Amino acid sequence: MKLPAGGARRRSHRKAESGRAARPRGETDVATKYDPSKVLSDNRPAGHNFFLFDRYEAGIALTGTEVKAAKGGKVQLRDAYASVEKGEAWLLNAHISEYSHGNMFNHAPTRPRKLLLHRREIEKLQAETREKGLALVPTRLYLKNGRIKCEIAVAKGKKFHDKREAERARSDEEEARAAIRNSKHRV
Repeated sequence: MKLPAGGARRRSHRKAESGRAARPRGETDVATKYDPSKVLSDNRPAGHNFFLFDRYEAGIALTGTEVKAAKGGKVQLRDAYASVEKGEAWLLNAHISEYSHGNMFNHAPTRPRKLLLHRREIEKLQAETREKGLALVPTRLYLKNGRIKCEIAVAKGKKFHDKREAERARSDEEEARAAIRNSKHRV
């Protein structure tokens, strides 16, 4: 095979063996933008216990053993919450189990972890939690470009009747879908 001038090989834009066209570097496929297998932990009870409003993506300052344990799926966000203190955002009560192969320098499971956000985002979150009395709840922990990110949501607690009303609406919606599905099969 003859090399072009300069000795470098050209990148082929022919179809790959899988049948898909090769993409230049840096471009992502729509299907790989959100890959559910990269979600490390999900806080499903948050959607049941809170009205979730704005969501923010924050980085987290973690130690090496915390990263290893988190990538192994040893994270629990059930009782976790975030707060803004002295101009910094913190993730509190999030449980990342100790790394199984860690030594005496292993991390404490529920230590406070710093959330990495822009200054304007921190100021906005602080204003919303102080003035409106809203809470900051982590909804999921996931990998993005090899980095661990935390999605936090501004939330307002649901009362018991709100939870009951949401459950009733969900069951009504399921019944409507079932009725539509059954009517399509009869025709």
